[in-house]
Amino acid sequence: MRKKFSARAAALGMSGVLLTSALTGCTFGFASDPDDPNAVKEEVPIDMTTDTFQYDTSLSGTSIVIMNTKAEIQTALEEIAKVFEEKAGVHIEIMPVTDGDSPYTKVVSLYNSGNPPTLSILDTTDVIALAEEKAADLSNEAWTGEAEEYLTKINGKVYSFPLCIEGRGIIYNKSVIEDTLGTEFDPSDIKTQDDFAALLQSLRDNGMKNPISMAKEDWSLGAHQLQYIYETYNGTSDGAAEVINELKDGTLYLPDYTRMNEFLNTFDLLKEYNVAKGDPLGADYDEMAIDLADGKTAFWFNGNWAWPNLEEAGAETTDEYGFLPYFLNNDPDDFVNSKIQASPSKQIMLDDIVATDEQKAAAKEFLNWLVYSEIGQQMVVKTCSLIPPFKNNPNEPSDPLSRDIYEKVQNGGAFNASAIVPNDHWSVLGAAMQKYLAGRSDREELIDSIQAYWDEQ
Repeated sequence: MRKKFSARAAALGMSGVLLTSALTGCTFGFASDPDDPNAVKEEVPIDMTTDTFQYDTSLSGTSIVIMNTKAEIQTALEEIAKVFEEKAGVHIEIMPVTDGDSPYTKVVSLYNSGNPPTLSILDTTDVIALAEEKAADLSNEAWTGEAEEYLTKINGKVYSFPLCIEGRGIIYNKSVIEDTLGTEFDPSDIKTQDDFAALLQSLRDNGMKNPISMAKEDWSLGAHQLQYIYETYNGTSDGAAEVINELKDGTLYLPDYTRMNEFLNTFDLLKEYNVAKGDPLGADYDEMAIDLADGKTAFWFNGNWAWPNLEEAGAETTDEYGFLPYFLNNDPDDFVNSKIQASPSKQIMLDDIVATDEQKAAAKEFLNWLVYSEIGQQMVVKTCSLIPPFKNNPNEPSDPLSRDIYEKVQNGGAFNASAIVPNDHWSVLGAAMQKYLAGRSDREELIDSIQAYWDEQ
């Protein structure tokens, strides 16, 4: 969940280009103005000297439109479009969707008006809802082989381009842990829930009474935390869908579902060591970043989108931050205790209704350029600050949270599972989770609330 980001300056040079960069994440709202005039300006160089991409000169003069629903990369996409036009002769208009507006509603209204964008950046749920009726089949595109584990398939076909990967887990500040304990901390030594509990108790015994920050927001509780019960069924999106379908048809009874109870055991552990334990619903999101950077806490459940907050709180890109898994039990062989969740957070869909053959070809050329051009590869990572899902991209993210996820994805330390849930899931069940977090309901009441929600679907 991105709460803030820094605006980046852009300037062109002779042998390279300095381009706008903005940090990314889900957008349910900002903790403060994203266009903060006091934001630190940072120039990110792009090496323009090497470009082996083979451009289709017959496409020069074609114009396409990209609808951008990821507001924090609007300026970055405009810079990318400018460079691509210089190289390929294809003009790209970047159509912004106001942050907070529904991407689905916007793209449907454009289709209804007969003027849809050539390419649409959408959430996975929107692609699933629209693709078979509106989108071009991209199953035979070469780049699918570079991101096989991160493709969204609908009845066996690929209708979207995975733009980026985002992940979540328990963020740690390595130096704070080591300073508190007076010993070296190796995150790989923490293999089970009991190991994690022992570490928390050790920190408490050494003066850090409550080492964890827990966001109170309904999106954090109802989406980022609760959705582990679906996504950890077997660590796949298909497995998450299976759990959800069984909940809908009444064949899965939550009180008997192992992952439900394991999740609450972990959640209770986080509650016990929560720095805002006395008033958990009074916790302030921005203060959590400050607490972690300053050493008041050692852990924060969040995702790589939290880096702008940490950076603003004083964290440096050279600091040793990373992710622990959301430990669910004491089986070291259970994937949930060794991997963090990471999956594509945005997809690009190609229109198959109104776009001309030339526009479709130009759009495919652009997507290929992002994957195979040395310049495009750099700009995905450095200009947009995204974690690429394509294994052939050699560029690593600069911030430690994204870098840790990138390394885990490359080395098998992440599982790719996305739960497709109703739009009100995080708000309705987030409220139930808030009640439980505050001690105003017990475990049985919370599970009953979740069961009742699915009984109504």
